[in-house]
Amino acid sequence: MSIFIVRGPEGSGPLQHAAAPLPAAVMTALVPRALDSGTSIAVRNCRCEQELIEALCAADHCAGEVTLLAPGGCVSSKRLQRLLAELHNTYIEVHDDDASARQPLLPANRTRLAVAQGFRAQSYVLALEIALEHLCCNEAGNHVHVGT
Repeated sequence: MSIFIVRGPEGSGPLQHAAAPLPAAVMTALVPRALDSGTSIAVRNCRCEQELIEALCAADHCAGEVTLLAPGGCVSSKRLQRLLAELHNTYIEVHDDDASARQPLLPANRTRLAVAQGFRAQSYVLALEIALEHLCCNEAGNHVHVGT
């Protein structure tokens, strides 16, 4: 079982570029937690909208998996919104924003399981816990209940 972290580009239009890598401290929290739960993590930092869409399609190939999606500069993309409504697997929308300056959200749809927002890069840790709970893998390792 895998959890895909798909991160959209920063910026918009021709100024889009891949998001900076997740901080080492966050990756150090995510990887062992996933491994302790019997899952693996694959991270993809996309440089443009097309790459984001292709990565989401690739992540949707195995039934029952969960994607942690950080839409970045593509949050208002109609192409992305149409694709998300067609996905088979659920996703958790992740924003590494601050609670006092929240980023806009994608429109809700049937495949969005939750939103992890307001905790800066630690939003990814929260999103992973939600994903593990959804996949019934949260009994191993740390016992964190996130209210889902």
